[in-house]
Amino acid sequence: MIITRNTEDALRAAVRNNAAWCAAVCPGGVFGADSWTSARRTPPYYPDAVTLTREVSAAALTAAIDTGSPGCSVKDSFAVLDLAPAGFELLFEAQWMHRPADAPAPAPAASLSWSRIASAADLDAWEAAWDGEESTGLFRPDLLTPEIAFLAGRSEEGRIVAGAVANEAAGAVGVSNVFTRDGVAPDEAWSGALARIAALWPGRPVVGYEHGEDLATALAHGFAPLGPLRVWLHTA
Repeated sequence: MIITRNTEDALRAAVRNNAAWCAAVCPGGVFGADSWTSARRTPPYYPDAVTLTREVSAAALTAAIDTGSPGCSVKDSFAVLDLAPAGFELLFEAQWMHRPADAPAPAPAASLSWSRIASAADLDAWEAAWDGEESTGLFRPDLLTPEIAFLAGRSEEGRIVAGAVANEAAGAVGVSNVFTRDGVAPDEAWSGALARIAALWPGRPVVGYEHGEDLATALAHGFAPLGPLRVWLHTA
C-alpha cells in the first residue's frame, strides 16, 4: 500500500477513534502521548493498551498494564511491535478501514427496522443479541451518550437480529461490534448500520477495523483499507 498524507490522516483518525471507544468502555484508563493504557484489567474483548503512534516503547507500554492477570492484551495499532519477548502471543491481525464522508448512504434492507437504543433495558437486550447469551452488563447505560449509538435492526416481530455500535471521535464515526443472528445476512447489518450513521452524523467519514469475511463485507460497502493492526495476548 502506498501511504499518502490523506491515508495517514485517515489512519490516525481511525486509531484515535477506536482508542476513544475503548476508553469509554473501560473507565480508568489514561491517554499518553503514544498510547492509551489501563493499569487494571479491562472487560472481556477489550485491550489493556492501544498504541497511538509508531514510536511507542514496548517496554513502557507493558510496564503500564497488568500483565499479571489472565487475558491482558495490547492493540498494536500500526503493527510494528514485537511483544513476544514480553510474554505475548499474536492473537489476530486485522485491517483499519475508512469510508469517505461523501460516500452515498446505502439503502437498508426493508426486512429490518433500525433504531438507536435509548434505554438500559433495551441495551441489555442489544448486548444479549450481540453476544448470543444473557447480558453481562459489559455495556453500561452511561454509554448511551450523544457521541455513542448502539444501533439495533429488528425483525417484523420486534426481535433484535442485527446491530452495530457507532462512536463519534477524532473527526470520524467509528463502527464496531457489527453482528447478525437468526439467519440475517451480514450485508443487511452493514447497510442498515451505515444508513443510520449517515442520518445521525451526516457528512462524517466512517472508520473501523475488521478481518476475514467481515473485512470483505465492509469493503463491499464502500470502505477502503488503511493499514494493518495486530492484537497481542499475554500468555507467559
